[in-house]
Amino acid sequence: MKKDIKIPKVENVEIAITLEKNEQDSANEWCVYIINKKEVPLEMIVIVSQGFSETKKTSLFRRKIDVLPANSFSKFEIMQPELFALDNQFQVTFFENNVLHDKTFIFQAGTIQEGFFRDIDLLNKKGVSIK
Repeated sequence: MKKDIKIPKVENVEIAITLEKNEQDSANEWCVYIINKKEVPLEMIVIVSQGFSETKKTSLFRRKIDVLPANSFSKFEIMQPELFALDNQFQVTFFENNVLHDKTFIFQAGTIQEGFFRDIDLLNKKGVSIK
């Protein structure tokens, strides 16, 4: 039965992390976004995130987004810089045209830093992202 379940390859969906000024107190905060570069909306998105290494593991963080319109994004988490020493995993599950999709994005330890920033067009910001 398991062999009969087909989950299609995920394309045009990204996870991005940016460094932004908090409007309330002007402090820097690391924001995590999901980006939908598809021409169709994503529905019932569930994101499960966790940091880990060989000796440490954070608790799971779960977030649900009902609908993410085509060519849009949503900020879903603020990260603490202490987590950058760990691998950070984001497992994303969603429906596209009533078909289940699933992809795991992993930012390896040490890769979330300004030295790796690039332009993220849809956000109109600089940051690191994984496709």
